[in-house]
Amino acid sequence: MGEKEFKLEEAFERLNNIIEELEKPDISLEQSFALYQEGMKLLKESNASIDKVEKELIILSENGETDEL
Repeated sequence: MGEKEFKLEEAFERLNNIIEELEKPDISLEQSFALYQEGMKLLKESNASIDKVEKELIILSENGETDEL
């Protein structure tokens, strides 16, 4: 998401907006494709963010303290 720090909550909100836009009957093919691409990028970034947190939690539970990966 560029210069701005990635926020998972904002990504989920935008994904919901994308779904609503894609469900509209009057959306063009070009708009659908652009929204699909944006949604896939957000999903990829969200998955990476969730994976990072999961790894940090595993390390925390093993060591009793946080370690950066």
